[in-house]
Amino acid sequence: MTTRVIIVDDQAMVRAGFAALLAAQSGIEVVGDAPDGVQGVELSRRTHPDVVLMDVRMPEMDGLEAARQLLDPPPGVLHRPKVLMLTTFDVDDYVYEALRAGASGFLLKDAPPGDLISAVRVVAAGEALLAPSVTRRLIADFARRRPAPRKGRAALRLKGLTPRETEVLELIARGLSNQEIATALIVAEQTVKTHVSRVLAKLALRDRAQAVIFAYESGLVTPGEQ
Repeated sequence: MTTRVIIVDDQAMVRAGFAALLAAQSGIEVVGDAPDGVQGVELSRRTHPDVVLMDVRMPEMDGLEAARQLLDPPPGVLHRPKVLMLTTFDVDDYVYEALRAGASGFLLKDAPPGDLISAVRVVAAGEALLAPSVTRRLIADFARRRPAPRKGRAALRLKGLTPRETEVLELIARGLSNQEIATALIVAEQTVKTHVSRVLAKLALRDRAQAVIFAYESGLVTPGEQ
């Protein structure tokens, strides 16, 4: 199965370099590129890619707003691609907001070529790109610089989880992988995967990255906890 990709970045050399690298890979097809968010959204609506590589800072419309429009489309627009944010900084306020909006992760622009290829494949498969430990570091760092968690509605949504599902969510937010959670709870890894799927479904979250954010914002975990 071929993964269709578009690249949205205001630097022509970045677009050309990424396109050449990805087009050379089996199972990946680059179906277009755009220099800003406005054209990126239009291109995505027209070409229906599986994955959008989206720069954070661009003219006309930045990557955050473009990601929001793609991930929360207006009525009548059914296509919602996976969005992978491209950034120069490993901890970026815009990246945090993009993850909250439903982006599947972020990738540094100067990452090795192999990381870009792997990132596209991981995101296309429906997984969050961020390794659990990286997710935790990103969200915890940003949470330290934000006001106290908004516990109202989020706390009410937590009540819909079973005690075991709440426990799994907390362990996700602490940076544990499914295998590590299975070891901690003395259950099969497949059981953990089932719990994770139910947590995401009950909380209406797209992926693991959003689950971590929700755990912080609901007050289930706080920065600095071990």
